[in-house]
Amino acid sequence: MRTIPLKETLEVEFKSDKKRYPDTDLVEAVVGMANTNGGVLYLGVEDNGDITGVNDCHKDEIGVVALIANNTVPSVSTRAELLFENNMWVLKIEIPMSKSIVSTSTGKILRRRLKLDGTPENIPMYAYEINSRLTELSLLDISVQPLAGATLEDLDNEQRNRLRRIIKASPSGEKNLLQLSDEELDKALRIVVSENGKMVPSVTGMLLIGKDEKIAELMPTVKASFQVLEGTEVRLNEEFTKPLLETFELFETFMKAWNPEREMEYGLFRFAIPEFDNAAFRESLVNAFCHRDYTMLGNVRVQIDDEGMTVSNPGGFIDGINLKNLLTVEPHGRNPALADALKRIGLAEKTGRGIDRIFEGSINYGRPWPDYSESTSKNVKLFIARAKADLGFIKMLADEQNKRRKSLSIYALMILSAIQNERRITLDRIVELTNLSEAKLRPTVEKLVEDGLIEQFGRGNSRSFVLNAKLYRSSKENIKYVRQTGIDDIRYSELILKLAKTQGGFITKSDVVDLLQVNANQAYELIRKLQKDGAIVLVQGGKYSKYKIVE
Repeated sequence: MRTIPLKETLEVEFKSDKKRYPDTDLVEAVVGMANTNGGVLYLGVEDNGDITGVNDCHKDEIGVVALIANNTVPSVSTRAELLFENNMWVLKIEIPMSKSIVSTSTGKILRRRLKLDGTPENIPMYAYEINSRLTELSLLDISVQPLAGATLEDLDNEQRNRLRRIIKASPSGEKNLLQLSDEELDKALRIVVSENGKMVPSVTGMLLIGKDEKIAELMPTVKASFQVLEGTEVRLNEEFTKPLLETFELFETFMKAWNPEREMEYGLFRFAIPEFDNAAFRESLVNAFCHRDYTMLGNVRVQIDDEGMTVSNPGGFIDGINLKNLLTVEPHGRNPALADALKRIGLAEKTGRGIDRIFEGSINYGRPWPDYSESTSKNVKLFIARAKADLGFIKMLADEQNKRRKSLSIYALMILSAIQNERRITLDRIVELTNLSEAKLRPTVEKLVEDGLIEQFGRGNSRSFVLNAKLYRSSKENIKYVRQTGIDDIRYSELILKLAKTQGGFITKSDVVDLLQVNANQAYELIRKLQKDGAIVLVQGGKYSKYKIVE
């Protein structure tokens, strides 16, 4: 059986070694992979996947590893292994992703990318890309660096006043900042930094309170756009280069006009349900501007269309963050100084868990979860679908949170939402959907059962869960509840009879216990029901009772 992949990818590289692949080219290939995602290089395989064998000079695994280490700066520590496939030897070289910028000993810095046809290639890493790579690895905070060519006159006092107003109005803004002078405030938020003994604007400073024309001149990558489409018709298309604080206010003004609400009754009160949650929108904006790569051209873009809302920004997820750990990874960003300033001003979530707010904004209304699946290595794209709110689910959450006098955890919300979407679900399926570990989910599931929010059916690993009957009654969906909870009776009876048929038509109580992971009393009740229905009869009484299928 072939263990070598059939084709090349960003993390898989084939190199022909029939004519002895040059050592310098081998080192460059390793550098390119180390400066990207790492991966595996197979020496002795053609580009089309044909295995043609490794040259005798490269059959020394230790020698190849030493060659690579001695010709890379800093040294890349690889692992090499000879594989015997298709009656030929192939050298498999495992290359780790480097936590710094790697070059060849001659000074070449390369990276790997996919061409338009999907095949990989090595290309030079240019100077501006080095800073971008370092920020991805959390080794450089561009936002705290002095901005080349900027002076204190480039900061706008009107924007600074806007900043003070935001701090004063925000519940989480640090009010002690309001007591500082302008000079002290700028230092406290790292709007200015020292360079050669002189205070100059930082990247964060220009982003927050820089003058429009100076931002456009000194930071041409800082652009934002807000678009609204109805079908193929463009209803709004605004693009501008402004300080972030003003940009946030403009975006929120646009959002109010294009975010319709509907009213819902809750007891004696009526409240509005927006098409898109406002807190989630704010957090998605903060994330887009905080985590964008300011060395790359491109816009932070908000687009609203018939399908939903998309918020995208240049720069992919930084090292250590991926689609599966968004909700669990330790918070860290591409521009820590900018993120810290926004937290202290009161615009960003102080815990760094703004992603939780984005998910809550959909789950609290019984809507589909936010989707990041279209993100790439160069772009993060968040999509929030338009969807009808589930009024029964909203009321259930509101009742529970009023009773507790605090919000449900994000884990509890995701579990309830997963059950709402699938109607009936196992713990394994919840783990699959949420990308959370069973160890984290199990205590929350048990607490939700204990609190009566969800109901449990079955035992052991065969357990499944549905939402409490009260939710179905409040939603006038009693039929769905009965359908879901009645499945066990039917399924268990069918399984018992199926097992009996495989055992010559006979079944015992201990067989039922083992089959369904239920206790002895539950097994007895299931057998009694089958007897009552005339499906089985008792043929041997006593301690080891045996039952036979009625043909």
